[in-house]
Amino acid sequence: MSGRTSLSNARTIVVKLGTRALLANPREIDRDRLAQRVDELVRAQRAGRFVVLVSSGAIGLGWPRLGYTDRPSTIPQLQAAAAVGQSHLMQQYISLLAPLGVHAAQVLLTHGDFQDRRRYLNLRNALHALREAGALPIINENDTVSVDEIRFGDNDLLAALVANAVDADLTVLFTDVHGLYDGDTKLDEVTGITPEVEGLIRGGKTQGYGSGGMRSKLEAARQVTRRGGALVVAHGKEDTLDAILAGETVGTLFMPAGGTLDHRKRWIAWSVREAGTLDVDAGAVEALERRGRSLLPPGITACTGDFLAGDAVLVRAPDGRTIAKGLVNYAAADVRRIMGKRSSEVESILGRREYEEVIHRDNLVTLNGTST
Repeated sequence: MSGRTSLSNARTIVVKLGTRALLANPREIDRDRLAQRVDELVRAQRAGRFVVLVSSGAIGLGWPRLGYTDRPSTIPQLQAAAAVGQSHLMQQYISLLAPLGVHAAQVLLTHGDFQDRRRYLNLRNALHALREAGALPIINENDTVSVDEIRFGDNDLLAALVANAVDADLTVLFTDVHGLYDGDTKLDEVTGITPEVEGLIRGGKTQGYGSGGMRSKLEAARQVTRRGGALVVAHGKEDTLDAILAGETVGTLFMPAGGTLDHRKRWIAWSVREAGTLDVDAGAVEALERRGRSLLPPGITACTGDFLAGDAVLVRAPDGRTIAKGLVNYAAADVRRIMGKRSSEVESILGRREYEEVIHRDNLVTLNGTST
């Protein structure tokens, strides 16, 4: 099976509810709609599927209760709104799930939980333990202690990271639009995040009490499909998970692209934040993209950032494309001394040669030439 018909076979599903899909207005939950959504999540769970919910809404529920007339823009105010709104959000889920005999399991995350390899593995284990216990994991960013993460994109990218952590076959982003549009025409299926597809985005973020936009949804789709999963962008108040799993033409389906990546390379590609950039020449591009080789000193033409050995860096082609990401064997100061040199010269320059490669191929993931 392929396309829409294959979605009925999804065994692990991550569903993200955006702020606008949750709220009836900037101050209150759309209780009836949320009850319908919870019912279908539980139905999917009882059908033997592993279901994980990524829920926005804490900030949206919190800021009116603190007396703000508009969604705040400063980090401390957003953190305060999240602290107040998160408890109200979970109360809604608990009250809807309890009559169905399902426990609501709150999981608050920051980017650091994905950045650190041990915490990332602990998260995977915890989510699978919740599955075995029959609880519904409800994930949100820990906005009260986050800073950069509070701008994550209305949880779209968080949903992608969670989907990659649990090997989700299907990720559904419920939002306030019916999908991706080309002018007035909704695209039913997208087979690749091409420059033409990226060019369809207009206007940046959605305005109002949400914080995301189609740009963050495309990035989430890029991550999920590159790993081998499918992603659907659908309308949170008009479309349903039941319809998506039944193969109906709901929203925009982003099809899986290419093969699958093992968990360690997924972690490198999307969970670890880059600390710098290495520019490389055409020969290095050929070696990395076509021959699956390691990155050696002679191919590096420039080094940006102040990273340490073991940090993640992006690798950029002469035309500006980001072609790879990997964990470096040398700190930035050492890379600047050996870049452009033969590997045989490294020891005489640094006084040691711990590695021949600046990035070993086992620690490197190609990214199909995405733009920066």
